[in-house]
Amino acid sequence: RPLMSGVRGKMGYEDFIWFILSEEDKTHPTSLDYWFSVADTDGDGYVTEADVRFFWREQMSRLLQVIGDPIPEDDIVCQLFDMVHPRENHRISKSDIRRSKMGRVFFDTLFNTTKFLQHEYRDPFQTEEEGEEGRTEWDRFAEVQYERLAMEEMARKDAVC
Repeated sequence: RPLMSGVRGKMGYEDFIWFILSEEDKTHPTSLDYWFSVADTDGDGYVTEADVRFFWREQMSRLLQVIGDPIPEDDIVCQLFDMVHPRENHRISKSDIRRSKMGRVFFDTLFNTTKFLQHEYRDPFQTEEEGEEGRTEWDRFAEVQYERLAMEEMARKDAVC
């Protein structure tokens, strides 16, 4: 969707809200639509191997600063296609991603270095949402941010007293 700010290349408040909601809860259908439209670079309704390679190269440049060792592009392409298991070879549709229920990991791999690393290094025997049934990623994000702001406010009040 076009940016609402009215200034070319700049996000306004409404644009930022859409972005942060999409970034923090990639399980929501609107978020999946948002990230799919970003990943589908030519707008043909499919994320192709070329699209994945394009975004992985940028992601890899950031990862090299953190982990030092490169993760081969071919390995990531293969892993993402195996994870989503598209109905058509060499291209992934939005419905393929929804059906796989792997949209969060798929898009974090391409767009969010920190979350990609969290997925890579998590304990495979621990579910990420243990004891949090019914809570969305957005709920968890909002709770952490609320607690952070509350602690900052308490620290500010303590400093004044």
